[in-house]
This record gives sequence, structure tokens and C-alpha cells, in this order.
Amino acid sequence: MTAAPPPRLVRRYGLAQRVLHWIGVGSFLLLLLSGLALFHPLGALAAGGYSRVLHRLAAVPFAVLPLVYAVLLPAEARALIAESLTYGPRERAWLKRLPAYVMGRTHGLPPQGRLNAGQKLHHAATFFMFATVSGSGAVLWLAKGHLGAAGLAAAAIVHDLSMLGLTVLMVGHVYFTFLYGALPAMWTGWVTEEYARMEHADWTDLR
Repeated sequence: MTAAPPPRLVRRYGLAQRVLHWIGVGSFLLLLLSGLALFHPLGALAAGGYSRVLHRLAAVPFAVLPLVYAVLLPAEARALIAESLTYGPRERAWLKRLPAYVMGRTHGLPPQGRLNAGQKLHHAATFFMFATVSGSGAVLWLAKGHLGAAGLAAAAIVHDLSMLGLTVLMVGHVYFTFLYGALPAMWTGWVTEEYARMEHADWTDLR
């Protein structure tokens, strides 16, 4: 009996993209955990102000990561922003199939480019939430003593809502990652051709 040939692989992400992605994941999770400790003390983590220190230490790589990405991978950064904010008929047609996609059904999905319509919306929302959470966080860190009660409350509300939004986006990202078996892409940089054609047929045809 002849063994089935191994699946053809398609390069999806480079090493720098994968390393920066996992740095972002790690710093975000530290921010989430330490932020929850600040909002609702979690035992030893909040004792002695350790959660506040951890929160600020994690905030630095989280905030500068987009700048590092732009410096190391300028072409990829420009393409990511441009593609995430570009929508047309094929994206609208894909979004009509979103309920089925959420349930794991991909039959009839319109061909997509390097980013499908769902990823574009996710990235655009992430860009916005990153700007608001980082901006409000910087204000709370560096100008807290000059805000006054109303200003402090407003900055805290923006910060907390932005972090909540990012958390919802992260949960959705993890859900789809495991639903469609996309985790190897960020571990190895490669995906199977079958997966690439299912999610990004137009991009795959150009490879």
C-alpha cells in the first residue's frame, strides 16, 4: 500500500513576525492578569504593589511592539495596515457567510487575499483598541496627578473598556485559531496548501 504524499506547505509568516507575535501575546497576558489584580486584588499578586510593577513592565514591550515591527518589517507593516483597512465586494460577500464560518463551515466562502474579511475586521479593531488602551494607559501612568477626579475617571473608563475590547478580540482569535487548526502557522511559519486555499485562495494562487 502506497503511503499518501505529505501535504504541500505554504510559507505564511517569517521568523521575525512570529517572534514579535509571541512577545505581543506574552505582554498582553501579563497586562491582563496584572490589570485584573489592580481592578480586583488577586491575593499575593496584588500584595506590596507587585501587580502594579508587573503591569508597567509589561506595558513597555506591548506599547513599543508596533514601532519595532515597523522598523524591522516596514513593507509588511505597510501592507498589514493597508490590507486591514481595504474592503470591497469580495469582503462583503465573505461577511455574509460569517455565521456559517463561526460554526466551522467553509463551503461557498468567496476567495480571499492574504487576509480574509474577518481577519481584516479583527486587525482594524485591534489597531483602534491598541491606540486607545496605550494612550489612556500612558495618561494614567505619566499624568495621573494632573488629571483631576473627572479626568482620572474618564481615562480609567477608556482604558478598561479598551482592554475589555482587546480581551474579546483575543478570545475570538484563539477560538478561530483552534477551530481551523491555524496554530502551526505561528509556530513554524508554514500552513498546508489545503488550509491556505480555504482561507486565502487568491493569495495562495500568487505564491
